[in-house]
Amino acid sequence: MIRLMLVDDHEMVRLGLSSFFSIQEDFEIVAEASDGEESVERALEEKPDIILMDLVMENMDGTEATIEIMKRWPEAKIIILTSFIDDEKVYPAMEAGACGYILKTSSATEIARAIRETYNGHNYIEDEVTSILEEKRFEENEDHLHDRLTSRENEVVQLISKGYTNQDIADELFITLKTVKTHVSNILSKLEVEDRTQVAIYAFRHDLVENE
Repeated sequence: MIRLMLVDDHEMVRLGLSSFFSIQEDFEIVAEASDGEESVERALEEKPDIILMDLVMENMDGTEATIEIMKRWPEAKIIILTSFIDDEKVYPAMEAGACGYILKTSSATEIARAIRETYNGHNYIEDEVTSILEEKRFEENEDHLHDRLTSRENEVVQLISKGYTNQDIADELFITLKTVKTHVSNILSKLEVEDRTQVAIYAFRHDLVENE
């Protein structure tokens, strides 16, 4: 039997899930909670195989509850079951240690499949959520690209963003034109962009341009 715990601040949601799971031969509801604080307490008491965790709740939300449960019981398997799919909620919940993320709009059969797959050691994440996670991780990686730049390369980025030509940059920094071209080539490589325009776009997007 897969021992389940349901966490949701809406009683009707818990009742609906309980009714469905009660007719599944391999599921057993061992605990319920209506907010994050209660879910932490009940999870540590019952040690269910799978926790279905809502995100938006009073007192303590699902992300905070997930963090607390994982901190005190690292083996916990938590599936986020929510109506929300925006990245501000998806990413923190998954980073907190949840091993699954499924929407309440999913069919009961799909939710059951997510539980079984998670129980068997697999992560179950909706395709839409996977896309958000991949985009977020890409953005985080991109945010660190400019950390590779040397102080001189940062100066060159500043001047490129202000419309300086290579010769202008050479004159401003008192370096040779050949050295400027080397810096520009290194900058394109480190920022993973193709031309000077993209350097400027990257710089403005990441607030790298100093106001005079």
